[in-house]
Amino acid sequence: MKKFEWFLLTGFGSGLLPKAPGTWGSLVGLIIGGVIIYTFPTPNLTLALLALLFTIVGVKLTDKFEKEGGLHDDSRIVIDEIAGILLGLALFQWGDRWDWLKMVLIFAGFRLMDIWKPSIIGKIDQKLKGGWGVMADDLLAGIFGTLLAGIFYRLLQMGGII
Repeated sequence: MKKFEWFLLTGFGSGLLPKAPGTWGSLVGLIIGGVIIYTFPTPNLTLALLALLFTIVGVKLTDKFEKEGGLHDDSRIVIDEIAGILLGLALFQWGDRWDWLKMVLIFAGFRLMDIWKPSIIGKIDQKLKGGWGVMADDLLAGIFGTLLAGIFYRLLQMGGII
């Protein structure tokens, strides 16, 4: 595997940090997403396209990594976390003064779903092999984590907290 490919798989090196590589990779994705959210007036399509790009690259490079003898779903590979949180960010409405809170809730919801792996997320994680097996559970965690974040955000609105 080429150094640049490994650099991408490890989330620009964040997956090589000694503790909680998935959390660090998710944070990298959140930072990338935050830059897009605060730069583009309508960021959702850009976020979705980036999630797609990271997914395609992640599937291809993870397949290559595993064919060269690497472990399936090696904890250092965090490109899946980046794709998952970008997809989650793409599903939310942006453009008000509480955007930072939305980002925090999506991050927390995504990490909860990625670690806990309830329902179909866990089944996908166990059943699929190769690059899609690594990527799919995080994409689903991005969707379900964002749904959870949306519920919490709405409850905060209804409670008059925001």
